[in-house]
Amino acid sequence: MNELDDYSPLDEAASHHRLTIPGDCAGLRLDQALARLFPEHSRSRLQGWLKSGRVSLNGGLHDAKFKVWGGEVLEVDAAPTPEEVAEAPEDIPLNVAYEDAYILVIDKPAGLVVHPGSGNWSGTLLNALLHHAPELANIPRAGIVHRLDKDTSGLMVVARTLEAQTDLVRQLQARTVRRHYLALVHGMVTGPGVVDASIGRHPSQRTKMAVHSAGRVAVTRYSVREHFARATLVECRLETGRTHQIRVHMAHIGHPLVGDATYGRRRSGSPILDDFPRQALHAFRLGLVHPASGEEMAWESPLPEDFDSLLAIIRAETPA
Repeated sequence: MNELDDYSPLDEAASHHRLTIPGDCAGLRLDQALARLFPEHSRSRLQGWLKSGRVSLNGGLHDAKFKVWGGEVLEVDAAPTPEEVAEAPEDIPLNVAYEDAYILVIDKPAGLVVHPGSGNWSGTLLNALLHHAPELANIPRAGIVHRLDKDTSGLMVVARTLEAQTDLVRQLQARTVRRHYLALVHGMVTGPGVVDASIGRHPSQRTKMAVHSAGRVAVTRYSVREHFARATLVECRLETGRTHQIRVHMAHIGHPLVGDATYGRRRSGSPILDDFPRQALHAFRLGLVHPASGEEMAWESPLPEDFDSLLAIIRAETPA
């Protein structure tokens, strides 16, 4: 991704080029001429432009082997594709809880998307990581080995080497990474308890997950931290890491997360709970074995201000 160092894919002014092929390109193949005229771009990117019809010569489309002789009018549409934008480093502040040559532990704020995708091709944690640690461009998914939902806050580990990434993925598969969450859910929960219910894509609403027998094994353990008048603060520990797992599992047992517009209740009877703008879920503790040293390590993250303030308000309203 070094070609991005001198070219910002967000630069709209640089997205369209119209120029005349100079005489010193005479006899070159079209792809060779492009490489000479656009040295800041990789050959693979230039080949992509040719294959997708984004390069014209005198108004016509040609393949990479077509020879140029000088004087032709070359037009290039260099507007970035979403995938190219997704690979761009961006100077987005990160709250780094721990960092060494092998791993990064990030305390992610609510509202930050982890990985680029439809509707979120920039401004993601991946973009921020590529700016913070450029060597992550050489690691699949910039070292990301697990995710948090956009509106979930808290701790995530990122690998800085291929070896560390492989080790962390194996730890996740072996269920030895300790991931603990605090969740505020509707209703009066009794516990401790465990939800052992497979999760897969919702059969009719494809943007949602659901409990059903055809899904993948999913296990969430929970315990009660604090009871309030209309809600319960629970601690959840993931044994598996399915998409939306805690949100789906707590809704499945009749206690959806406060603020969860996808799996929660539309109206609970409490304006304070109903007006909370995101799911009340925070990854507050992360434990793992360091992939290089073998040391047992753990980190904790305090509740973010919005979550903490919500608890303070409902504590004040709950009878002693």
